[in-house]
Amino acid sequence: MGKDSSMKAAMESGFKRRACKRNLAIFVAVVATNLVALCVYQALQSQVQKSEHGNRPVNLQKEMLNDHNQQQLEFLDATTDGFLDRRSEDLSPEFQHFIAPRKLPLGWNPALNSDTMVLNVGHGCVANKELLDKFMNYQVGGVCPDDDDLAQKLMGSGCEPLPRRRCLARIPIGFTEPHPFPECLWADVPDSNIHWSAYACKSFECLNTRRMRQESKYADCVDCFDLGGKEKFRWTKVTTGPLDFPIPQVLEMKNGGIRIGFDMGGGTATFAARMREYNVTIVTSTLDTGAPFNNFVSLRGLVSMHLSISQRVPFRDNTLDLVHSMHILSNWIPTDTLEFILYDIDRVLRPGGLFWLDHFFCMRPQLDTDYVPLLDKLGYKRLKWVVGDKSDRGAEEVYLSAVLEKPTEARL
Repeated sequence: MGKDSSMKAAMESGFKRRACKRNLAIFVAVVATNLVALCVYQALQSQVQKSEHGNRPVNLQKEMLNDHNQQQLEFLDATTDGFLDRRSEDLSPEFQHFIAPRKLPLGWNPALNSDTMVLNVGHGCVANKELLDKFMNYQVGGVCPDDDDLAQKLMGSGCEPLPRRRCLARIPIGFTEPHPFPECLWADVPDSNIHWSAYACKSFECLNTRRMRQESKYADCVDCFDLGGKEKFRWTKVTTGPLDFPIPQVLEMKNGGIRIGFDMGGGTATFAARMREYNVTIVTSTLDTGAPFNNFVSLRGLVSMHLSISQRVPFRDNTLDLVHSMHILSNWIPTDTLEFILYDIDRVLRPGGLFWLDHFFCMRPQLDTDYVPLLDKLGYKRLKWVVGDKSDRGAEEVYLSAVLEKPTEARL
């Protein structure tokens, strides 16, 4: 019995010693972690106080952190693999000059919650170093390089927004004043008002005859620069089938409550032009993929945003009456990415706002298994919902045109 008691006491003593060692190790780890965080913080403060250019670019996220979350610095480095924290010799001097954090002349700004200004760039910029170096290689104060195609490649690789540059935009030879409103909405745009070097076509006549030459990769916009052709009748009462909703029909659903909206991937902005005729202001996002879409839109007297589908919709929560999308939201987008986009659309629509999904296309089995459940997650009311065959693909692929209404009930 005494032997058992002594063995038990020895075991308990061993457990206590091991527990003490374990607690001591945890204590040392905590102290060491805080010391490392303190050193990193002091190093960053020293970095900001150096010359305007600095010796190396600082992680863009680090300078935005407040004192209370400095302990997350190492976590940010680990999750981004030091993505933006490269040494100076890895990035062009002009890019470093752009991203360098700078102290605000008037000190702490409560609106920014900071005393430092940090400029934004897309995470894909640094990942495409070769393209980025070319883009940032220019004469400061001179005319910008003729590199519109390079900017497009960078944006397509996730470098969005592009870094700002200190050079003057090129002006086309023979630029003439745009047509006055409302003539500008449907008037021909002069070739001389476009800088054509980035495109295979060098005139609007060339763009408008692509269908005959079968040269366009984007069949839905093969003739969208021809404002006297099919574009003239889009979204009017002269429709080609049940999938084509006339604008007056949709506007009547809200009894005059549609005033402002966003057309996502709106091509040459004919949707915005038609809406303007009904006193509705529409901002159009479009890319210059193979043609000068943004310049064409602006010369029509409409507002364009050079913005890809990957970008967060640039409007505040609960602000827009309408979001419209034709073709751009379809099954070519990864489903998980499309889910993020749909929730972003919900974010900017006001309560009771309309999401007009225009000619969304996918394979027939996908509609019920993937996309209807995805749309239903938003909890929107179906004001209009039409499914039809995509004529150029037979019965394998279908279109969905729908007008969905955001709920007005409070979400708390």
